[in-house]
Amino acid sequence: MSIAIKRVYEPIAKSDGKRVLVDRLWPRGVNKDEIALDMWAKELAPSVSLRRWFGHDPSRWDTFRHRYATELDGKTRTEHWRELVREAAHHRVTLLYGAKDEEHNNAVALKAYLEAWIKGHGPH
Repeated sequence: MSIAIKRVYEPIAKSDGKRVLVDRLWPRGVNKDEIALDMWAKELAPSVSLRRWFGHDPSRWDTFRHRYATELDGKTRTEHWRELVREAAHHRVTLLYGAKDEEHNNAVALKAYLEAWIKGHGPH
């Protein structure tokens, strides 16, 4: 099982495996051909209202993670992240994000959510 995270601005590596952008908005200054993207999973990004409320404020991180997990638990999103879990069971999946803050962003929260789910339920 292998899920990694990486800023979309970092160099591409063969070890990235399947590269999945998990932001709702396209990253600034990035050409689609430059990032070797396998999938743009907009539907896994936090809702617009949650993203705006969070505003990458570290003091809101714990609440953001809880609210984001609640969104990910929703039936319309489950099918999308389960696809990533199935892929990660066999190949490395790298979640790409554009935020400057490398510790407090939706990719970090999504990775933790997926790993917790896998730990409790297995990769299928």
